[in-house]
Amino acid sequence: MQQKPGSGIPWQVSLSAFLLVFAMWAPMYCVPPMESILREQLLISHAQLSLLYSAPVIMVAALAIPGGLLADRIGFKKAAGIGAILIAVGTVLRGTAHSPTTLLAFTFIYGTGFGLAYPNIPKLASVWTPSERTGTTTGLFNLGLPVGSAMAMALTMQVVYPVTNTFQGAFLLWSVPPVAAAIAWWVLVQERPVGTAYQPGSGNIESSGGFGRVIRNRNLWILLSLLLLNEFYMSTMMGWSPALLGMKGATPELAGLISSVIPWAAVPAVLLMPRLCDKVGLRRPFLWAPSIALAVAALVALNADLAMTWLVMAVIGVSVPTRFITILTLVVELMPDRDVGTASGLVFTGYIGGVIGPYIAGRILDTSGTFSSALMVLVGVSIATAFISLGLPETGHRTRSHPKASA
Repeated sequence: MQQKPGSGIPWQVSLSAFLLVFAMWAPMYCVPPMESILREQLLISHAQLSLLYSAPVIMVAALAIPGGLLADRIGFKKAAGIGAILIAVGTVLRGTAHSPTTLLAFTFIYGTGFGLAYPNIPKLASVWTPSERTGTTTGLFNLGLPVGSAMAMALTMQVVYPVTNTFQGAFLLWSVPPVAAAIAWWVLVQERPVGTAYQPGSGNIESSGGFGRVIRNRNLWILLSLLLLNEFYMSTMMGWSPALLGMKGATPELAGLISSVIPWAAVPAVLLMPRLCDKVGLRRPFLWAPSIALAVAALVALNADLAMTWLVMAVIGVSVPTRFITILTLVVELMPDRDVGTASGLVFTGYIGGVIGPYIAGRILDTSGTFSSALMVLVGVSIATAFISLGLPETGHRTRSHPKASA
C-alpha cells in the first residue's frame, strides 16, 4: 500500500479536483431548465430530450471501465487530464449546434471526457488520503457536483440564457468552467504525494490479474447496483423536476430555482455527512436510512403544492449525495489500492441508471401527460436500494476487522 500524507491535502489538488468535478456536471444540468426552449426549437419529444440531458451519463457508464483501467496503467493525472480536455472541447462545440443530431454528437464528445475523468476521483482520494479519512476526502473532492449542478439549475434561465437569448449561447457560456478546469488539472495536480511508494501502472491488469480479481468481488456488484439505483433516482428528479414543477404552476425561472434546492442542499450534505459517517464509524446506515427518506419524498411529491416542494427538494438534496459519497467511500475501503481505478470504473457503469430513469420518466410524460407513475417507480427504486445495501459488510472503524480485499 502506498504511504499517504498525514497532513492536509495541498490546496492545488483540492482546487483542481473541485474544478474538474464542477466542469463535469454543470454543463449537464444546464439542460433541464431550458427544457421547453430545447423542445420547441429542436422539435423533439420529452423522451428525446432526456437523451440530450443524459448523454454524458451514457458515456460515463460506457467508458468507466476503460477510464479506470487507463488510470491503473498510466496514472490518474494523465487519464483524467485527457478526459478534461475532451470535456472542454465537447462543451465548446455544443455552443455551435443547430440540430438535435449535432447537439447530441457534441454532447457525446463531452461525455467521453466525463467517462474517462470521473472514475479517477476515487483514485485521487485513495492516493492522497489516509484510510480513516477517505469518506471526508471523497466528499470534499466531489463538492463540485452539487455546486455545479445547483448553479446550472438556478442561473441558466435567470442569468445565463438572457445574455444571448439562445440555447447555443447558454451552452457556450457553460463551457468556460471546463476549459478552466482542464488547464488547472494539467498545471496543478501531481501524480502522487512526494515521498510515497505509489507508481502509475502498478495496477496493470496483465501483470497482476487485477480485472479478473475485481470482477470476482461480490461487494463490487452490490456497489454497482446501489449506484445504478441511486443515479436512477437522482437523474430522474434533477432532469424532470422543472417540468414537474411547471405542471404545478411554477414559471420556468421559479421551477429552476426550486429544482436547484436539490444540489444546494447537497453542498452541506457532501461536506458534513461523510464527516458524520467517519465519526459514527458505520457506513450501512448512511445507505438504507436515506433510501427510506427518498421513498417518502417521492410519495409526498405526488400531491405536494409549490410551497411543500421546497422541503421535498431539500430532503432529496441531502439524501441522494449521502448515499453517493458513501458508495464511493466503500469502493476505496473494500478494494485493494492497486485495484481502486479498475473497481471505480466497474462500479461507475451503474451510471446507466442515470439514463434509464430520465428516459422512462420522459416516456411516461409523453404518453400520460403526468409524472404520477414515474414518482411511484422512484418509491420502488428507493425501497429496493435500502434492502440491497444491507448485503454489504460494515467497514466503519467501529468494526474490529476491516474487509478490504487484500489480493
